[in-house]
Amino acid sequence: MLTKDLLRVSRAGGGYHPQFTDDVALAARVLGTFQGHVGEARSALRDALEDVEADAADFKLARGFAHLVERDATFEVEAAVDPGSARRAAFNAAEDVGVVDGEERERALDAAADRFPGDVTADELAASLYADRERREVLVGVDARWTPEELVAQYNLSLAQTALFDATEVRVRSADPRSLVAAVKRLGLLYEVVPVDAGREVVLTGPDALFRNTRRYGTRFARVLRAAARTDDWRLEATVDDRGTERSLELAAGDFDVPDTEPVAEANFDSGVERKFAARFEALGLNWDLVREPDVLAAGDRLMVPDFAFEYRPAGSNSSGGTARVYFEIMGFWTPEYVEKKLDQLDQTDERLLVAVDADLGVGEDISARDHRVVEYSGSVRPKDVVHALRDLEADLVAENAADVPDELVPEADVVSLADLAAEHGVSEAAIEDKAFPEHDVVGRTLVRPGVLDDVAEDIEAGMSLSAVESALDNHGLDDASAVLSRLGYRVEWEGLDGGTLRDV
Repeated sequence: MLTKDLLRVSRAGGGYHPQFTDDVALAARVLGTFQGHVGEARSALRDALEDVEADAADFKLARGFAHLVERDATFEVEAAVDPGSARRAAFNAAEDVGVVDGEERERALDAAADRFPGDVTADELAASLYADRERREVLVGVDARWTPEELVAQYNLSLAQTALFDATEVRVRSADPRSLVAAVKRLGLLYEVVPVDAGREVVLTGPDALFRNTRRYGTRFARVLRAAARTDDWRLEATVDDRGTERSLELAAGDFDVPDTEPVAEANFDSGVERKFAARFEALGLNWDLVREPDVLAAGDRLMVPDFAFEYRPAGSNSSGGTARVYFEIMGFWTPEYVEKKLDQLDQTDERLLVAVDADLGVGEDISARDHRVVEYSGSVRPKDVVHALRDLEADLVAENAADVPDELVPEADVVSLADLAAEHGVSEAAIEDKAFPEHDVVGRTLVRPGVLDDVAEDIEAGMSLSAVESALDNHGLDDASAVLSRLGYRVEWEGLDGGTLRDV
């Protein structure tokens, strides 16, 4: 982005039109000025840039180019001694000498220089006194990624971003807005997705409509333009508050090019936040999988794209029969109108939602009244609060699934543990213990068809070693030797540490 004082727009016809440029020559001259002043003080560079501005048709354009290049330039303090130490030594020496004229100043500088190791001269000390002031910093490098054409492209994108900073609402239409929605979600912007004839329209609430965090939100808001402009076919319409006057801004594919290089200032903190949350959550080893790109949900005549989804998979489940999704929505930046729209969306969706809501909004009870779980937060959402809510939801899911389990269960497998059968139905073991199993016998904590027990009875006999018996049981998929042997009328006679022998009861 540019600073707002560098914004160049036309207000012809009551509109708000960014003044894009193709002045590659001016961009090249600005770049050349920077490159020609490597090794010189910032003050000399600024004097040279003022000459460029004076010759340019629009000084704001030249200054805008310089702003972008300087943002990536490297300046350093060059001094024989640390400027702060030099000032302290000079002031102490001046107090000792009692400086009132030029000769006494030289004597004080000589005395101060003698206090430093090495051969520091009075002139070097004098040059170091204020070397850390901004205008005396030395330009030591200019980012080599810039070419004149890339600088022009970055300027046009930055100009459009700056023009959007004062938008109250932006509508972006695209046949496939998935990348845009993903960027909007990562940036935490206030939005709606509206179905239209040509696809979907993403409606964003601009920073000028917020009561707080306007600067931070506005910076994020401007960044989303890059995601929109990277698609082949897009159109943007914005309502801009131009110092109290409402104006219309329109942009479309072809108005400007998106540079391939990513601006240094455009930090990728968004995906980092997601990765950190995902890593901390997944390390807990719960029966919930975090889904990064959840479904688009219907909410009346609008669409809703939750931030995350949690997918419940009961421990040991190998099928999708016991899975369920809980969608996770985070409400952060807000306006009263946005909150009202969100509450209306929550009213009109039948999906199970977990909503993290900023405590300052004071709408936690309203959301709970809509049968959705609420996690209130201040600053950031704590994973442990989410986990606590998910555990409550897990209990609800198990209870709901238990009510759906029939009174009689007929597993397909000849041998299946109660734990695996419970996981298959998404319930606890206690929820199926009292069910009827017409085709299986309950042996310990395992369901076994009678035919399997008959086969086992033929494979084992009294006098066999325990290890041989366990091998025979394993061939039939049975691992609870104690329960099976008791059921068949055998016991194990232990022989010290050498193992056991099968005996009749």
